[in-house]
This record gives sequence, structure tokens and C-alpha cells, in this order.
Amino acid sequence: MPLPANGTPWPPRQLEKIMPDIATWSAWYEGTPEALSRAYGGRTTNGPTEGANSRVGGVRGLLRRFWWGRTVDASTERPDQLHVPIASDLCRASADLLYAEPPTLTVTDGQDGAASATQERLNTYVDDGFHGTLATGAEVGAALSGRYHRVTWDQTILDRPFLTTVDADAALPEFRWGRLVAVTFWHVLSADGQTVYRHLERHELDATGHGLILHGLYQGTAADLGMAVPLTDHAATAGLAPLVDETGALVAGRTPGLCVEYIPNQTPQRRWRRDPIGQYLGRSDLDGVEQLMDALDEAYSSLMRDVRLGKSRIIVPQHMLTNTGPGQGAGFNLDREVYEGLAMPTPEDGKDQITPQQFSIRVDEHLRTCADLTLRIVQTAGYSAQTLGETDTGTMTATEVHARERRSYLTRDRKIRLERPAVARLAQKMLSIDQAVFNTQGIVVQPVTVTFSDTVQDSMLELAQTVQALEIARAASTETKVTLLHPDWGDDEVKAEVVLINAQYALTVTDPDAPPPGTESTETGDGIDPAAVKAQADAMGVLIRAGVKSDDAAEATGLDGVEFTGAVPTSLRLPEGDAAGLEGQQ
Repeated sequence: MPLPANGTPWPPRQLEKIMPDIATWSAWYEGTPEALSRAYGGRTTNGPTEGANSRVGGVRGLLRRFWWGRTVDASTERPDQLHVPIASDLCRASADLLYAEPPTLTVTDGQDGAASATQERLNTYVDDGFHGTLATGAEVGAALSGRYHRVTWDQTILDRPFLTTVDADAALPEFRWGRLVAVTFWHVLSADGQTVYRHLERHELDATGHGLILHGLYQGTAADLGMAVPLTDHAATAGLAPLVDETGALVAGRTPGLCVEYIPNQTPQRRWRRDPIGQYLGRSDLDGVEQLMDALDEAYSSLMRDVRLGKSRIIVPQHMLTNTGPGQGAGFNLDREVYEGLAMPTPEDGKDQITPQQFSIRVDEHLRTCADLTLRIVQTAGYSAQTLGETDTGTMTATEVHARERRSYLTRDRKIRLERPAVARLAQKMLSIDQAVFNTQGIVVQPVTVTFSDTVQDSMLELAQTVQALEIARAASTETKVTLLHPDWGDDEVKAEVVLINAQYALTVTDPDAPPPGTESTETGDGIDPAAVKAQADAMGVLIRAGVKSDDAAEATGLDGVEFTGAVPTSLRLPEGDAAGLEGQQ
């Protein structure tokens, strides 16, 4: 279908139930007092308020009962709301869990080096901002329930396609069976008084399943789309005019599939589950914790109010103040040491008329309340408190980190299940645009495999211990162990390392009567390289120290039947006094 008709109400009426919620989450993510007061209807007046908030009914009354929805009388009160930016912290943590490390894009199919050329092109995409765009979009999408990523190209600035993001509050999507089939983006180019220029960009499929991108420029008002005008009427869209046909559709880049993907933050959506559009938009990390975040701000604001009221003050009689002149008021100098004689009547109770005053600050009560609210917010959003640094756990292994942050990693896995297929389709679409628009030679448009790396990795010592255990148990090949120890290596690096290891520890036929100088002699039927025997002896020593019987350890390490005619290798020596010696070990 074409772009919207002239005079269409805007934002679209299909989003009437959705946009207010997204605007609220956007205000929490923005985190400024102005945005929150605007979202909840809070305001400042210069006179008496119109009445208690409880007297206002409906949705307006509900919002006014929030801490950020209260009305403040500027003549008697000061705006004292303090905001704790936990919403932005949650969204940042969500993006870090997903994209702290760039995802790996790989292809396997191809002929005559095509796979290698395609892989190199994918690596170029990742190095050219692909990862950064995904990470930025994931953070904003965590707040707004999801985001759109589109494959974009501009031959005047770059010789390859790149990825861009459109936020969920600037799009009208169309779904079929839960899958995106079309979407209309809008962007306000300028607003001069009552005149608003909007650029609309529509993505849809043609009859053959190829993606079409239509562009339109509209001149309207804040609530009405207005009339379609030529793209050349605004500087921001003038460059598109030569690239589209008479219907406003781009001529180039018509390849199979849409050029855009919608990635929901989490599913299912709770509050819009009966809405024909909202049920597919995903769930914000802030959905359901708005009241808790409002209460957290109120609790911290109350603590700061105690701090202000707890400042030390003194109360003195009027006649002890120094008149500073007409209209200047009066003051009391706390640093003055000598005063003139004052006619001070003796109070009946005998107390001094200079009265110090300092209220107590309820620090512990407030902080316990804030800590409990923070914990509930984080857990309700689907994360562990440790993810946001709520506790000091010291140095831990990757296994311990995963155990403490299990809730966060479960949420991460839920999001990865939504991210992986969408990112794979975007990467494949970039290949097709690269081939169709830029005529890049050697690449093959094919499915792309997306792999998300672990956010917490084991140290080299922990990996080495794991490899040693696998070696002892004979449960992994040399190639598997090298890959485990060096997860960042490519296939060629792993294979080269395996060759070096096999060459270093290869079994060779030697003269048992003429051992190399400085080595311990061994005798077997075939003759064994001393370095290989030492490696086996080291493994045998590990088993013995772990409590395995010497005979079983020898059999497990391939030394069963080997007679040590020289000194016992150091690795096999047990602590002095150990009853389980190696006397007579064969």
C-alpha cells in the first residue's frame, strides 16, 4: 500500500494506547525532572493548588498520585524531587549483557573462495559500526520495549551498506502472524509555529517478495500529517528526489526481503497483549516497576529533606538581631565575641534565650528503604542485584559470577533468542544490498550464523586447569583443548598450534641404552622419548596426589608396565611421610 493519505491524524490512531506508555518509559530513561514531571502531569503553581490530588479521578488522578505527579506551590514550597537514575542503569546493563563483546558473524557455504570473500566482507561490516549500532539500539530498546534496525546505504559517503536504528516511538508497524511485513517510520524535520514538516519512510514487500522503500515529505501540524509535498521542498530530503520513481519508491536495492527488522526487547507483552499491534512489540525492562521507581525517588528525596532540615540553627530573640537598614532586614553575627550590654529579661524557666536547634537525620531508615526498593526494582526487571554492582563480591571465577547472576543470564538468554535470528537476517540483507547496489564481486548471499560471546570469561589459569583435567581423563582431543584454552583464535591458528604440540611431544624410536644427556633413563620394549614420558609422569603425579592408587594412575596415563630404572621423577614424589610411596612401582 502507498504512503499515508493527506490529512491523516498523526501520530497514528492505531498507536493511541501504546504511545503514552512508551512516552512514560522514555521519560524514566531520560531521567530529567522536567521529563518526569511532564510525563506524570506534575506542575508548579504560584498560588494555592486546585485541590487534593485524590479528588482527581481517572488516569489523570492516578498519575497525579505519583511522587512526580504532585502539584507544587512555588510560593510556599520548593521543587525538591530528587531522581535516582536506576532506569537508565537497567537499560545500560541490558545492552552490556548482550553486546559487551561484538557478536561473531560466520558463513560456511561457498565455492572457489567465495566463502572466504564473504567472510571478509562480514568482518568489514562488524568493524564498521555494526556492533556499536546494535549495542546502542539494545539500550534504547530495553527502555521502549524494542527497536528497529534497517540496512541503509548512501553511495556518496560509504562504499558499502551499514546499519541504522529507528526507535519504537517513531514507527507504525504492520504484523502478520507475529512477523513484520511492513513499517512506516516518521521523523520531524522542522517545526516552525503551527507548520510541521515530516519525512515518512515506508518499508513493504512487492508482489515478488522484494523489499520496497518509499519516501514522502508532508507539510502539516502537530496533530495532522497534512499534505504531501515534493521531496525537494526540504533540504533534508532533497537528495532523495533523484533516487525514487514516480511513486516515491527507491529504484535501487530491491532484493528479497525487507530492509528492516524489529527486535522486541522481551516477550511476551503483558499490558498490550490484546492490542493488534502492541502484542508483538515486546516488553520494556521498565514495564511494571514504574511505581517502585517513583517510590525510590520519593524515599531519596525524603532523605535529602532530612539533610536540609537537620542543618544546625540557633533561635534568638528579635531584640538581639542587628538592623541592617530600611528594607534590608536584620541579622545575627555568629562570629562576634563581645556584645554591648543587652537588656534581657530573665525567662521564667531560667533557660538561656539563645536556643540551638538541630534535627536528627534518619539515615539508616531511609537507606534501608531505598535498598529494599532498589532490590525489588532490579529483580522485577529480570536481573540480579550483582549485575548493577549492588554488592562487593571481590574476585570470583566465571562460574561463581554466573551462579550469583543467574537471573541476569536467564534474561540475557531470553533476549538472545530474539536477537540472533534478526541479526542474522540483517547481515544476510547487507550482503544482498552490497551485491545489488555496490556490485561487490566475490561475495555470495547466504545464511549467516551469529554467535554471542560470553560476557564473563575464565582466566587463563582456570582454563589451563580445565584442560589438564580433560587431558587426565582423556576426554578431549588436542584441537579441542587448544580451542578451549584460546577461544579467540581462528581455525588456522588452532591447527598450527596442534601441529607444534604434536611435533614437540611425538613418540620417537630411540636407543634405550643411550639416553640423551641430562635425562632420566626409561626402558620399554619400543623406546620412548623422555619428554613424552615426563608429560605422562606429570599426569600420573596429579592423579596420585588426588588420591588415585598408583597402579590405577599408571594405567590411566599409559605408564602401566614401565620400569623406572633411574631416579623417580619429581612429579611422582609424594610429600615426605606419605604412606603411599612408589616403592616397586612398575
